[in-house]
Amino acid sequence: MTAQSNKIMAEMQVRKSKKQKKNFRAWLCGELEAAGYAPTVEKGFAARNVVVGDPDKAQVLLTAHYDTQPVLPIPNFITPRNLFFFVLYQIAIVLPLFIVLGVVEGLLISFAPKAVLWWLMPLASMGIGVFFIWWIMDGKANRHTANDNTSGVLTLLETALALPPEHRERVCFVFFDNEEKGMFGSAAFAKKHKQVKKHTTVLNFDCVSDGDSIQFFPQRKLKKDESALQRIEAAFLPTRGKEVQVVRGFSMYPSDNANFKRGAGVCALKHKKVIGYYMDRIHTNKDTVLDKANIALLRDGALRYIAGLDG
Repeated sequence: MTAQSNKIMAEMQVRKSKKQKKNFRAWLCGELEAAGYAPTVEKGFAARNVVVGDPDKAQVLLTAHYDTQPVLPIPNFITPRNLFFFVLYQIAIVLPLFIVLGVVEGLLISFAPKAVLWWLMPLASMGIGVFFIWWIMDGKANRHTANDNTSGVLTLLETALALPPEHRERVCFVFFDNEEKGMFGSAAFAKKHKQVKKHTTVLNFDCVSDGDSIQFFPQRKLKKDESALQRIEAAFLPTRGKEVQVVRGFSMYPSDNANFKRGAGVCALKHKKVIGYYMDRIHTNKDTVLDKANIALLRDGALRYIAGLDG
């Protein structure tokens, strides 16, 4: 990996507060300028996206979110190709909230004066709900973000630094802000660049370093373009111990690619017989796995993909 990637891993894995993100954007823009690019910071609702290139003229957008998440007591467990386990886990996440609400309401009914129950119970329930949402969205910063999404940031940066100058007009790199709070950065970007939202292929790298199966999950419009999917397969090649799949069947990958009609989410997955393909450890202090072979595979694939576009 480049010296820039090593620096991010060593010193900049936490990009959550306004100050942390501002410092990271300044450093990132400086490194890209030194490499001959002219990055800009594009402001949107609750977001500051770093845009490298002209999105309205580029033939492809390579994207990743640079913001990081709060640490949670349990990992965000994702099964993009298994709806049953996907839904089951979402239920499991909110179940503790209902248990806590039930316990608190039971205590209030048992011990609080009946005269105040009519307002105390709704207030307590609202307070617990707000705290639960705050904890998930904006709690204490996770100190370990190797997979989510330092890996995506490194993929973009490694590709940009290795890309020959004669190919740079073909692509736009976008580092999205505030994906973790509701994909605000990509939503603001898609609103501003409406033609990109509708017509441009967007490859979004999110959690690409912890798993031996690199998978592309295209949105519906891109999924219908078989020639485009074949171009992706021709560029992103499997290497020893790694497989690459462009998924044409059912899939749901919740990331910034959802805001683009020709978007594709790219991630690394593990596999078990019953569950199928899955992702774990993210949003916890166990998110420490950075497989450099995955980054190299995606960087080299992106370079081949860009080189294969019409000049």
